[in-house]
Amino acid sequence: MQPHIDHPAQEIPCNGSSREPVTQPEARFIYNLPFNDLLFRAHSIHRANFDPNAVQMSRLLSVKTGGCAEDCGYCSQSAHYQTGLKASKLMQVERVLSEAQRAKDGGATRYCMGAAWRSPKDRDIDAIVAMVEGVRALGMETCMTLGMLTTQQSARLADAGLDYYNHNVDTSERFYSEIITTRTFADRLETLANVRKAGIKVCAGGILGMGETSEDRISMLVTLANLPTPPESVPINMLIPIPGSRLANAEPIDPIDFVRTIALARILMPSSHVRLSAGRTDMSDETQALCFFAGANSIFVGETLLTADNPGEDHDAALFRRLGLKAEQLERAE
Repeated sequence: MQPHIDHPAQEIPCNGSSREPVTQPEARFIYNLPFNDLLFRAHSIHRANFDPNAVQMSRLLSVKTGGCAEDCGYCSQSAHYQTGLKASKLMQVERVLSEAQRAKDGGATRYCMGAAWRSPKDRDIDAIVAMVEGVRALGMETCMTLGMLTTQQSARLADAGLDYYNHNVDTSERFYSEIITTRTFADRLETLANVRKAGIKVCAGGILGMGETSEDRISMLVTLANLPTPPESVPINMLIPIPGSRLANAEPIDPIDFVRTIALARILMPSSHVRLSAGRTDMSDETQALCFFAGANSIFVGETLLTADNPGEDHDAALFRRLGLKAEQLERAE
């Protein structure tokens, strides 16, 4: 649910009780608040909706790597760039379930599986369904990211019990064509609508540090917050510049601007999990601590995220001890 302010001076409700659309000027005002005021408001909303010291632990596995037909400028798996990544076939179901069991044993409660496709072929859906059913049988939440989905494919995944589908909008509609030309911003929203119609929860966020402006970051979050139902999970990624990709030399985002974006996501989408996703290896512990205070309450654990590095579990455990954070427990209603 979203807060709504009629004019910039109005106080933002801490429980985000209003569902009226948020405008770009309203969101811009919030984003540009004095930093301490912004963090206070974001943390107040976070505390009203979640345990402020609990963080959801997810694990991500690439079940089909490389060779993607899309030209996403940030991606190591695009066939358009020479990143040194070798394409692979879809992983066997048994291996996926073995990795999922290891993730559960390590404390993860959500298992996310990604395949580098523009969109899955119908012949691949049987294996994907088996992965979803197998991971659910382990008692974990399931998430898939497979590219664009049709209504029929969405329905099949829903019937298998898929909990979440990840399909990031990546950036603002204005900036989108600077990053991707092989599909449109509207294509992204269509897949989100297909998934939502099928009854699957939505995981959708974006990437910061691709050369976008603060207005683009704000616009991206306004788009997500103003969906008929905002995403239940909002991953905010910091660009990992991939050698050989089009964005290999992108200027990194200022850490304070990154924290501001986390805070705005929390304020605009109070009941969503806001995930501190890719790029944590380049964040200081202090930056991550500010993100958690500003409302981030989900991370990926493990050494890798698809093909990119991620802080090891020992580092995360040490940081959690220093901050007094704990893993969020899964409460599944069957």
